[in-house]
Amino acid sequence: MMIIQAIGFTLGMGSGNRISRLLGQKDDEDAAKVAATGFFTAFFLGIVLAIVGMFFIDGLVDVLGATETIAPYAKDYIKYILLAAPFMASSFVLNNVLRYQGSAFFAMLGIATGGILNIGLDPLFIFTFGFGTGGAAMATGISQFVSFAILLFNQGKNGNLKLSLKNFSPKWEMYKEILTVGLPSFYRQGIASVATILLNFAAGNYGDAAIAAMSVVSKVLMLAFSALLGFGQGFQPVCGFNYGAKRYDRVREGFWFCVKTGFIGLAIVSVLAFPFSEQIITTFRRGDPEVIRIGSKALRFMLMIFPLQAWVIVCNMLMQNIGEIRSASLLAISRQGMFFIPAVLILPHFFGLLGVQLAQPVADFSTFLLALPLGLGVVRRLKILEETQNAPH
Repeated sequence: MMIIQAIGFTLGMGSGNRISRLLGQKDDEDAAKVAATGFFTAFFLGIVLAIVGMFFIDGLVDVLGATETIAPYAKDYIKYILLAAPFMASSFVLNNVLRYQGSAFFAMLGIATGGILNIGLDPLFIFTFGFGTGGAAMATGISQFVSFAILLFNQGKNGNLKLSLKNFSPKWEMYKEILTVGLPSFYRQGIASVATILLNFAAGNYGDAAIAAMSVVSKVLMLAFSALLGFGQGFQPVCGFNYGAKRYDRVREGFWFCVKTGFIGLAIVSVLAFPFSEQIITTFRRGDPEVIRIGSKALRFMLMIFPLQAWVIVCNMLMQNIGEIRSASLLAISRQGMFFIPAVLILPHFFGLLGVQLAQPVADFSTFLLALPLGLGVVRRLKILEETQNAPH
């Protein structure tokens, strides 16, 4: 799924950001070409990924770090996810295209409907119909298709930019514009895939319970991250549009508002969740005391520095949206790549299972230390641009 997300986020973020800046410059024609190119490219790459993945599914399961016990379930899950790949990848593009042209409600409607449907179909397919792990993947695939259909309908009916094959422009200049902004998302998602594989291998040395525990912790934190990401994504079209219109003051105001609100929100989540770590893990894994023990300890470590991620995420969104691609790319690869991969490879040799549990918190804190000067530098440059623009000529 992370590979599919890497394709979708790269083309979606790249297309969406470029669209918002073009709309800020009143260039609707080029904005429509960017939207069509991003959408059709994502759909085509999803088809290619599905075909290649199904052909090499056995090797794919091994590469992902599945143990002999888990491998049959992983294969059953992956095949259904691959079938949904074209719709999943292009949905990310549709979501971003809608958001960046100011139709955030309709983007939310498509994503939320798919998410709610997934929640309802999971127990139905897994328990009622007895489909097991494959049922969970079927639920995800069906939900993603429904989400895709709703997003496509809303884009055609409520979007300012109409998707059309005549606007599809598969030229290097077009892809360069999209990828220049979208590459940080590719780095982030691609490296996250590698990090997940390495985490599974590292945790696998301590048994299936350790793999399950770290997986549950990742899912729990992703729920909280999703809220912050959704909030930050509301900042992106505002940032891109105002940067394109040279309203640097509004870009800075939006940035500081998101950082403060995000930090307070994550701090509240951390304080409330910390004393109930065991109960939270139990919600996802009942009747498995070893998973609960390992997972609750790892969750507490992560919650200690969780609020700092508000600065990291909003800084990365700001840099990506105003074209600070080098800084955005560096920050994108730092959390799961530059810091997490060495941590998950080195710490277990010294601390055993504790090293696996500490790897992500250590990486998160290191990323914050890197993001602090990078973010402040970008904000200062925005201030200089604003002062230069307002200076008498």
